[in-house]
Amino acid sequence: MNERIKELRKTLGLNQTEFGNRIGIKQGSVAAYESGARVPIDAVVLSICREFNVNESWLRTGEGEMFIQVPEEDETAALVYSLLGPEKNEFYTIILEIIRSYQELSPASQQVILDYAKNVLKNLQKKNED
Repeated sequence: MNERIKELRKTLGLNQTEFGNRIGIKQGSVAAYESGARVPIDAVVLSICREFNVNESWLRTGEGEMFIQVPEEDETAALVYSLLGPEKNEFYTIILEIIRSYQELSPASQQVILDYAKNVLKNLQKKNED
């Protein structure tokens, strides 16, 4: 399991401290798990799987895919939650006001914004192809 924890962390682009912070453990524990000096308890394994959407079977045995495939709606909900979190912060307030302001626009004005957003996405895709 030690090699899979290290592989997961590197796949996620996290250092040991960042990885540990996400699941509530110290960097030294992550290092010990990755080196094989310690084996994570079940609670840590479950935290890793829950936080990073990891297939528990893969983490424990190496069988199956690294990540659990989730429906797009669930993934979107998880992303929104990770950005906004349970506490209302400044970012939450800004996003909420953007949504409220958009809803107050006339249908024609909403369409202008949608057309603008589509154009931005098209230009980004074009830029990525170059």
